[in-house]
Amino acid sequence: MRHRRKSRVLGRSPSHRKALLKNLASAIFLTERDPEVAELAGNVPKVPGRIVTTLEKAKEVRPLVEKCITIAKKSLISAEEAKKFATPGPRGSDEYKAWRKSEEWQKWAAARAPVVNARRRVLQLIGDKQATQVLFDRVAERFVDRPGGYTRVVRLATPRLGDAGTRAILELVGKNDRVKKASIKPSFASEETAAVAESAEA
Repeated sequence: MRHRRKSRVLGRSPSHRKALLKNLASAIFLTERDPEVAELAGNVPKVPGRIVTTLEKAKEVRPLVEKCITIAKKSLISAEEAKKFATPGPRGSDEYKAWRKSEEWQKWAAARAPVVNARRRVLQLIGDKQATQVLFDRVAERFVDRPGGYTRVVRLATPRLGDAGTRAILELVGKNDRVKKASIKPSFASEETAAVAESAEA
């Protein structure tokens, strides 16, 4: 019996299913990395912040992606606090070494602790260091003012070749939004005046 088991099995064992969801979640964050880094890796996305998968997989991975973004977003306040106590000098310099022994470093470490904890939590959830870095450095800032709903699932019309699986787009909200344009009503008054002027000339 499957009492209180809500999630889809996706035809996989629990460990395989968990690995699949981790890979999909990290894939959507990796599409947001720098184009130069993506080109070196040989994996430049067509549209940043978007992956194409089956509808069922997209619906299953969506809560994981949103949870990771929420964790990263909540840590931004602590990151801003830590910047106040950060060292001005580069690592290894005399200025850095003096700062490392001062009380400022202790304040910085205490303010930075929630950020480190959040990064470790996300790394545990998706299992990819590069994707975690992209999430905290680039993606989280975009959703500071948004209370939730960071992703959308859009069903595609054409099925997948081979097994005719229903395909869908999982994308981050904000970048790829369709902008509504105000409709312009035709001005009939100008046409009427032109018609009156033509009739007067004739």
